Amino acid sequence: MKTKFLFLLLFISSFCFSQSVNDYIAVIVPVKYDFLKNENQYRLNTVTKFNLKKAGFEAFYTSEAIPKEYNDRCNLLYVDVKEEKGFMITKLFVTFNDCNGKVIFKSETGKSREKEYQVAYNEALNLAFESVYALHYKYNGGIASSLTPDKVAPIIASVQALGAVIAVNSVENTGSNMLYAQPTTLGFQLIDSTPKVVFKIFKTSNPTCFIAFKDSKQGVLIAKDEQWFFEYYENEKMVSEKVVVKF
Repeated sequence: MKTKFLFLLLFISSFCFSQSVNDYIAVIVPVKYDFLKNENQYRLNTVTKFNLKKAGFEAFYTSEAIPKEYNDRCNLLYVDVKEEKGFMITKLFVTFNDCNGKVIFKSETGKSREKEYQVAYNEALNLAFESVYALHYKYNGGIASSLTPDKVAPIIASVQALGAVIAVNSVENTGSNMLYAQPTTLGFQLIDSTPKVVFKIFKTSNPTCFIAFKDSKQGVLIAKDEQWFFEYYENEKMVSEKVVVKF
C-alpha cells in the first residue's frame, strides 16, 4: 500500500505541478549577477535581455516599471547567469527560476577561450543561450492550460479513492473564515478579511477543479456537494480541508 501511495503521489506531483518555460508570460532580468562586481559588467545583463527577446520572451529588468498584466510574480520567470570555474576558460550557464526559487530550466554551459574578459563572457553567454533557443519558447497560457477534463478526472478520482483507503482528515472552516476570490491572470487569489492572500489557485479545463497553493502546501481545490475542499498530502495521508470561499 505504501508503495502504491508513493507511486501515485509522484505521478500526481509530476503531472499537475511539472512546469516548463512555456508556462510563464515573461522573464525578469537582474541588473547585476552575483559573480561580478558591478551592474551590467561586460554588458552581460544587456546581452541576456537581448537573447531573451530574440528567443521570443518578454523580458524586463528588475529596475524597470513592469506593465500591469505582468504583476503576478508567480507568472514570471527569473533569469540568472552563473559562472563555472575553469582553467584558462570562461564557462557560463543560464537558469530560469520560478517565484519560489525552483529551477525550471538550466541551459548547457557556454565556453570561451578568449583572453579578453569582455569578449570571453559575451561569447560564453551567447553559446549558453543556444540551448534556450532550442526550447522554441511559446507562452501557452499558464501552468494549468494543459489539464483537460479527460486528464483531470482520473487524477481526482485516484486521489479520492486512495484517500478513502488510507485516511481522510477533515478540517472544518467556519463562516468567520470566509475567503474572497480575486481574479488573477490564470485563476484567483483567495484572501481573508485582513486582507491576506491565503491561497493562490489556477484554473484547469474543469471548472470544479483548481491547482492550489497554500503556504508550502500544494494540492487541488475541488468542489464536492456544492462545497469546496483543499486536498493535499501530509505525512503520507491525504488531508481534505473545507474551504469557505465566495467567488
